[in-house]
Amino acid sequence: MGSDLVIVYHRQPYEEVVENGKTVFKENKSPNGIVPTLKSFFGRVENAAWVAWKEAEDVTDPGFERVVQIEDSFGKYTVSRLPLTASDVSSFYHVTSKEAFWPILHGFKEKYNYDPVDWGTFRKVNQAFAEAAAAEAAKNAAIWVHDYNLWLVPGYLRKMRPDLRISFFHHTPFPAADIFNVLPWRGEIIDSLLACDVVGFHIPRYASNFVSVVRSLRDVGEVPRVKVSEDFISEGSALSDRTQPVQIQTEDRAVKLGVTPVGVDTDYIARVTKSDETKARAKAIKEELGGDRLILSVGRTDYTKGGAEQLLTYERLLEKHEHLRGTTRLLHVSVSANRNMKVYADIQQEIEQIAGRINGRFGTFTSTPVALISRAIPFEELVAYYRAADVAWITPLADGMNLVCKEFAAARDDEDGVLVLSEFAGAAIELGSAILTNPYSNKNMDHAIETALNMSAENRKSRMTEARRKVWTYNTARWAQDQLALLSPEDFAAEG
Repeated sequence: MGSDLVIVYHRQPYEEVVENGKTVFKENKSPNGIVPTLKSFFGRVENAAWVAWKEAEDVTDPGFERVVQIEDSFGKYTVSRLPLTASDVSSFYHVTSKEAFWPILHGFKEKYNYDPVDWGTFRKVNQAFAEAAAAEAAKNAAIWVHDYNLWLVPGYLRKMRPDLRISFFHHTPFPAADIFNVLPWRGEIIDSLLACDVVGFHIPRYASNFVSVVRSLRDVGEVPRVKVSEDFISEGSALSDRTQPVQIQTEDRAVKLGVTPVGVDTDYIARVTKSDETKARAKAIKEELGGDRLILSVGRTDYTKGGAEQLLTYERLLEKHEHLRGTTRLLHVSVSANRNMKVYADIQQEIEQIAGRINGRFGTFTSTPVALISRAIPFEELVAYYRAADVAWITPLADGMNLVCKEFAAARDDEDGVLVLSEFAGAAIELGSAILTNPYSNKNMDHAIETALNMSAENRKSRMTEARRKVWTYNTARWAQDQLALLSPEDFAAEG
């Protein structure tokens, strides 16, 4: 019996560990995130499946079961593990996806690297994902494909199984034609996406950019647009649009364009926030600060995240305001990406050098201006820092959405704290009550952090109340419902 819903995503939907010499599958430690959100829909259909990759030395004899049956708190579902060699993973994911696609998606043409791309391997891997999904799908099943490293899956699926309903969601920005068309494979990618029934994006701008790319390559006629909800118009964001496209008509089908910003699991964050452990941790952090103010920055080590630019701003802040030395601390969490990739190793080294210089210039025996952490902090501990921080400083140069800023707002049930947010993060179109800043401008960045540190309690409360309203309205459940309702309204309409 086939599955009524098949989710295609590169990660397996559990943690695979070895206990007493036996492999066991455990639910993800944190219920907050994209994987648990997607799994929540397994309880709504009789049969469901998940397709992901798993590394193997020999794909013909991988040494593990290709298909396993899982039963956990989300229900019963099938996981199809696609065996890929380390060489295939490196080529398809680390090279093609990260060195060619990633910089273009974020507008960094100067970092684009075409030379090492093996397009044949990328095709082969995407076709293998499509074959696995087709094998799992029942007749007329819904297939939900996630993210740019699986761009070619819809095209292969449509040829294999024309009965399927196919949706694709982009978790990254989508650039306009003058950026995207740097990719020599642009036509093949776009034709695959136009084989979908639904193509989803975080914000209206990305959907509009997608239309600009399609029109540059294919004649699709007029594309209807509708007004954007007031909740998604932010006067201070460079990414705000007043209208959004809703459908592209091809010769074969009508392709719906979904605009649904990914949110956070607000109920889970609320439970963590209210727990005695979190309260105790937050209190201990405050006591350790001893009256100093805490600025919190959390992100990955990536040139798109603006970590170096942020640290340089902090250095200028301490240069200009002597009274902040010894009374203000920056906790800069920059989780290391793949250190084997030179582009990430370089930015990690730059961040470490700037942080070291700041501490050397402004630190004392009893005061360290910057605490740099290059490892992931457990989520429960991170929530305590959200609670204790005076300012959350999230200023990527480009970001599809950014969930850290939403987690911060969701954790602040005291309606205090200030969010400083880049206007180039997708979340800025929702969180217009934050202090929006341009990370490409030194003056703008300097002014934003100074404003945050000097903001009155009344202003902090007003801004945080509005941010929390948006975060709670457009949470993970709302996002997943809206996306799947575009594809299968009779199956996935909101309950109640």
